[in-house]
Amino acid sequence: MITDQELEEIEQRCSLAQSMPWEALIEGRDHEGGSNIIKTGESDLRGEDLEISGATSADLDFIAHARQDIPKLIEEIRKLMRLQLDKY
Repeated sequence: MITDQELEEIEQRCSLAQSMPWEALIEGRDHEGGSNIIKTGESDLRGEDLEISGATSADLDFIAHARQDIPKLIEEIRKLMRLQLDKY
């Protein structure tokens, strides 16, 4: 089982990453020309594009989605932990 401290550490790492949303842009799938990148943030919170050497398209999709998925998972874990505590 994950501890509160482990969950807090995961949340801290996530909160320090560049702003959401992250989106994988794959050359030939999402755009023509240029390299595969992960676009970070939007509008005035736009961050630096991430270029990851050696990553497959699936790797880039996973990494980009993790930026949105992890906060949702943390929220759900906390909700389930509260429900578990309320049972006892």
